[in-house]
Amino acid sequence: MGEHVTWFDYLRQFSWWRDIHHQLAHYLGRGEGSAVPWQGLIFGPTHFSLGHVWVALLVMLLVFWGSARFFGAVRRGGEAAIVPPANLGFRNIFEMFTDATYSTMVSVMGDKLTRKFLPLIGSLALFIFFSNLLGLIPGLAPATNTLKTNLALALLVFFATHYYGIKEHGFGYIKQFLGPIPLLAPLMFVIEVIGHLARPVSLSLRLMGNMAADHKVVFVFFVLIPWLVPIPFLLLGILVVIIQTLVFCLLAMVYISMALSHDH
Repeated sequence: MGEHVTWFDYLRQFSWWRDIHHQLAHYLGRGEGSAVPWQGLIFGPTHFSLGHVWVALLVMLLVFWGSARFFGAVRRGGEAAIVPPANLGFRNIFEMFTDATYSTMVSVMGDKLTRKFLPLIGSLALFIFFSNLLGLIPGLAPATNTLKTNLALALLVFFATHYYGIKEHGFGYIKQFLGPIPLLAPLMFVIEVIGHLARPVSLSLRLMGNMAADHKVVFVFFVLIPWLVPIPFLLLGILVVIIQTLVFCLLAMVYISMALSHDH
């Protein structure tokens, strides 16, 4: 199994799947034979695969399952809604994860904004964390090692930041781009716009680069010596998974908090 091959690629043995893959590759792929023949910089011909889409759907299924189990326990009420199960399961994991996310958000955004933006930041954290984590399983590639997935997440943060900034300040939101010195306002505006446009690029490329590198390292050691030796790198991979989830979500919290802040 190659580095870019996942278990989902074995679906190609079915003719109906080959037809779907061929059609999507024509419209979504790049290079010769596709509907997008242009190339430039890093956007050259690539190995087209829907593996990251399947992993993303699998992550969404896991998140929905864990959320549904927790919601079901709370809805039943009584002791089941307060006391977590004795055995470690999806509900326990989701409770611990949500509690850690909430505590981190309170320290960055404050209690009021945390309650408002927990669904957004929590959903991002769950998706990124489980996507990264599934990438450590041989035969699965993390959905977050592709630019398409990460750019979609980063653009969500970008548009949410400015939407809530405008909603909070109205047209006064533009003052955040002008700086404190009126004479330098035109220059500061250009610099701020460039800086804000660079945010989704840096968010997406940072996450993609770290997860692609981590996936490559784990794959190399599994190929060379598949027994015991890859274990330390898997443990390091878990640390990378946690750190990259934390970095992405922390930056999202900071961007939104700055957009809503009145201290400018």
